[in-house]
Amino acid sequence: MTRRLAEVAKKVGVSQATVSRVLNNKPGVSEATRQAVLSALDVLGYERPTQLRGERARLVGLVLPELQNPIFPAFAEVIGGALAQLGLTPVLCTQTKGGVSEADYVTLLLHQQVSGVVFAGGLYAQSDAPHDHYRLLADRNIPVVLINAAIGHLGFPGVSCDDAVAVEQAWRHLASLGHERIGLVLGPNDHVPSARKLAAARAIAGEIPEEFVARAIFSIEGGHAAAAKLIDRGVTGFICASDPLALGVVRAARRRGLDVPSQISVVGYDDSALMNCTEPPLTTVRQPIESMGKAAVELLHAQIGGSSVPADELLFEPELVVRGSTAQAPRL
Repeated sequence: MTRRLAEVAKKVGVSQATVSRVLNNKPGVSEATRQAVLSALDVLGYERPTQLRGERARLVGLVLPELQNPIFPAFAEVIGGALAQLGLTPVLCTQTKGGVSEADYVTLLLHQQVSGVVFAGGLYAQSDAPHDHYRLLADRNIPVVLINAAIGHLGFPGVSCDDAVAVEQAWRHLASLGHERIGLVLGPNDHVPSARKLAAARAIAGEIPEEFVARAIFSIEGGHAAAAKLIDRGVTGFICASDPLALGVVRAARRRGLDVPSQISVVGYDDSALMNCTEPPLTTVRQPIESMGKAAVELLHAQIGGSSVPADELLFEPELVVRGSTAQAPRL
C-alpha cells in the first residue's frame, strides 16, 4: 500500500496523504486532483478501490494498426494533445505482427474502464475482418470515434478524408501532364477506403482496365510488388493509397532502370512525415490530420459528456501537394 501511495503521489505531484484521502473517498480534495489521482492509478496499473470502481477512468484508448507508417504517429500526436487539453489521458494501443490483436486491446481497455476509444486505420475498414469487438463496445455504451472510412452499420460516428476528392485531384493532375495509362495501387479488396478510391477513379475515367488496378498490403514492399506488375503493363502514372505504397512504386521503377519522374510519375496519399525529403520529393494528397484529429476528439468528448452524437461521417477535403515525383508523360 505504501509503495502504491508513493508512486501515485509522485505521478500526480501531490502528497501521499492526498492520495490516501482520494482512495478512501474522503472530503478535502478538489475534483481536479481527485480525477488526476484516479487517472494515475489507472495508468500505473493499480486497481481502484471497490467504492470507486463504478466510475469510468479519465483514460481514452487510442488504437492504431502500426507505427511504421508515419501517418499514424501523426494522428496520435494530434489526438493525444487534444485529449490532454480536456484532462483525458490517451492509452496508446499499437498492434504488432503476431502480438496483441485489436480485439485483445478492446478487452484490456474495457477492463481499465476507459471513458472512450478512438480507432484509426482499424479492422472496421475491412469488410471481411472480424468486428465482434466493436459490437462489444456498443453494447457497453462506450463512446467511440472511427477515423477514415468504415464498413456500414457499426453505429459509430467517424471522421474521414474524402477519398473521392483525393483521387479526383491526383487523376486530374496526372492527366494534365499527359498521362493516359494511369494505374491504381490500392489496399486489399475488402478495404473500404480503397474501394471508394476505385469508385472515384471509375467515375472520372469511366471503365478502368482491371490490369491497371493492383492490390497490395500497406507497405513499401507491397507497393514494390504491385508496381512491378503495372509497369509491365505500360502504366506511366501511379495513384497510390498511401505514401509507403508510393515509395514502393518509386523503388520498383528504379530497379527496372526507369527514372522518376521523367518516365514514371507517382502520387502518394497522406503527406506523412518526411515525404518532402525523399528522392525525389513525393507528390501526394495531404490528409488534414490536425483538423480530423481534433474533430475526432470533439465528437468523443461530446459523447463522454452525455450528448447524443449521430453515427454520421464527417468528410474532410484533402489537398494535392505537387513535388518532384510527377512530370510530363514520356513520349512513346
